[in-house]
Amino acid sequence: MNIALFSDTYIPDVNGVAHSTEILRAELEKHGHNAYVVATRPALGFSEWDEKHRVLRLAGVEVKQLYGYAVTTPFHLKALREIAKLDLDLIHVQTEFGVGLFGRFCAKSLGIPLVCSYHTTYEDYTHYINLINSKMVDGVAKKAVAAFSRNYSDAALAVISPSVKTRDLLLKYNVHTQIHVVPTGLQLERFSPDLLNPDASEEIYEKAGFSETDSVIVYVGRIAEEKALDIVIRGFAEAHNAGCTSKLLIVGGGPDEDKLHQMVKELGMEGVIAFAGKQPPERVPDYYRASRAFISASLSETQGMTFVEAMASGIPLFARHDEVLDDLIIPEKTGWFFADEHDLVRCIRELEELSEEEYQAMKTACLKQVVPYSSEIFYEKAMEVYEGAIELFRHMNVIEDIDLRDDSALLYITGEEKEETKIQISLDDYMEEGYRKGTRLSDSQVEELKEREKGLLAYQKCVRRISYKDRTKKEIQDWLKQETDCGPDTIENVIRRLEEKGLIDDSRYAEEAIHRMKGGLQGEDRISRELKKRGISAEIIRQKLENRPEDEEENARMYAEKIRNTIHGESLVMKKRKIRTKMLQRGFSSDIIDRVEEDLDFTSDQSKETENLRKCALKARKRYEKKYTSSQLRNAVYRFCSAHGYEGDDINMVLEEMEWENGEN
Repeated sequence: MNIALFSDTYIPDVNGVAHSTEILRAELEKHGHNAYVVATRPALGFSEWDEKHRVLRLAGVEVKQLYGYAVTTPFHLKALREIAKLDLDLIHVQTEFGVGLFGRFCAKSLGIPLVCSYHTTYEDYTHYINLINSKMVDGVAKKAVAAFSRNYSDAALAVISPSVKTRDLLLKYNVHTQIHVVPTGLQLERFSPDLLNPDASEEIYEKAGFSETDSVIVYVGRIAEEKALDIVIRGFAEAHNAGCTSKLLIVGGGPDEDKLHQMVKELGMEGVIAFAGKQPPERVPDYYRASRAFISASLSETQGMTFVEAMASGIPLFARHDEVLDDLIIPEKTGWFFADEHDLVRCIRELEELSEEEYQAMKTACLKQVVPYSSEIFYEKAMEVYEGAIELFRHMNVIEDIDLRDDSALLYITGEEKEETKIQISLDDYMEEGYRKGTRLSDSQVEELKEREKGLLAYQKCVRRISYKDRTKKEIQDWLKQETDCGPDTIENVIRRLEEKGLIDDSRYAEEAIHRMKGGLQGEDRISRELKKRGISAEIIRQKLENRPEDEEENARMYAEKIRNTIHGESLVMKKRKIRTKMLQRGFSSDIIDRVEEDLDFTSDQSKETENLRKCALKARKRYEKKYTSSQLRNAVYRFCSAHGYEGDDINMVLEEMEWENGEN
């Protein structure tokens, strides 16, 4: 691809936006793309390319109070002609003002897809225009920021947010464009502690007025009000007065530099707190590696790249709590959160009291925690956004209206031909994706929504089925495969959602089924077979049955009694045999049947044994007397009674009592 990155700040500027732009440019080129940067330079005249024809610098006026940027106008006709020659596939705007506005103008004029990044929470910077500290002025400024941010974002086909915190802020501004959370990556190897240069560290200590044995805590970044360095300085003064020995080194420049120099002087902290000034990017890693920890009290970060740089250098962090740091700082493992300057004293003391083994463990944890912030992952996620934006540019669909319901949202989508499509999605998807009226969707996104609609309708049907009768996971899966045209991924999502809502739960199902089936006097073997047929795992069945071992023998006894009372006119042997067969069919084990049989009282059955035998013999003689006579008939009756479980001596006794033809008794 041919991609141009537009930014009001770029290296050698030292700030997060400049670094992010350079890292992205380097990764794009590493992967074979042509990446160009359009930025500013503090000069008059026309735009100029660098010697490699990769960076186009627009003339501008430097404003020291605002990050030291060179501010430029949004119209550069000569530069527009140069950019037109690049045959760009996409423009990615990194900043919102002069160069950013020019990037938007280029995209519109040249018909090029536009992506923007939202790096800065401008609400935290309204003090620069609120010189009289008025609440009314601040309120108006924040409303203006919201409107400006919304217009800036909605001009693009996709918005890249470095953190969830920033995405949520844009959603609060009612931004329509789809927002992708893509944390800025780092070339982690640049900051590796393995690259520690003792000579560079010695030089840093010497210029700061520190000794090589001092424990140095470093701040790297802009020196400005929103960074809250006054809290850090007061905290260090309090810590020093409390007996702490750590030193503070402040690296960077900015509008509050003179003010903070004066504060350090008034607190008498010149030997404890030093300023290193603004440093070139290639020198910054040495400052991290020369330090024992990194500190910042800023709450205005959209991601906090200096925090990531510090951890990639293997040093723990001190910070006030901010949600953008929740994935970085694990208290007392990768750093510490402090509430104010007084609480900072506690954190510094804990750092100083660490053993070398404990400190090395923190270094290892820091290096592990920043792995997801590699520049390679940053590139891959940025490319996904680019490809989606290009597709969206070619095939545009717009959400014209949204009808919110109790458990879903109905989207009214208009395509290129102005045809309207209605798609129903879940409220969870609606909230998670941040859809709004005016949100633009590519054809593939519309197709994905249609597949989600299939899943939602299938989910709703499943809920109705489960409301009639509880089902296992396998039963629902089989039904979805047979009765819907949902694909495997959609079926998996439906099942996962049903499980998350507690609507299908094989463990609960097994427990309730076992209770019900045992209540119906069924044995464990039969219960196991039935539950396995329904897809319950053997492990769940085993666990649930083990929780109810006391039921089995008692249920078997109750069932045996019930069966015994339904068997009449049989020999005791046959009665026991039938009881055993029924119990085996019911799922009781042989061991339990043996014990139950030993405990059953067959006294009444034994007293009726002879009477039942006589009836059996008469029944047999009636059956066979047309076929046999004399001794043959008697033998047939004998065999019949024997087959029904009667003893030979008892059969002979009964046969002797009976009258037979030819005078046989």
